[in-house]
Amino acid sequence: MEYLKLCDSDYRFMQVVWEYAPIPSGELVKRCDEELGWKKSTTYTVIRKLSEKGYIQNEDAVVSVLIPQERVQRDESNYFVERTFGGSLPGFLTAFLGGKHISKKEAEEIKKIIDQYSKG
Repeated sequence: MEYLKLCDSDYRFMQVVWEYAPIPSGELVKRCDEELGWKKSTTYTVIRKLSEKGYIQNEDAVVSVLIPQERVQRDESNYFVERTFGGSLPGFLTAFLGGKHISKKEAEEIKKIIDQYSKG
């Protein structure tokens, strides 16, 4: 299965795009300077690269999203669980909690999510 994966810097860039899109590319350059400390040339390079990969579109100097944040988060999460825990969600949860305690409210929220996605 092919997963959508982004390196850390591309993911941080996409967070800016997801928050503000559609956004004029000049405004995106300003946002990336303020939020990421990037130079204009870096931002335009990443715009071009992620446009070629199909994550965003830069048409008439306006950058818009082609792949939603939820899809990237889902794919990256699935990839991580598959690679690190052989696809085992119980294994992931055990490692993630790692001796931490969660509140009763958090436990109830997790149970609701599990019930929502359970078969049968």
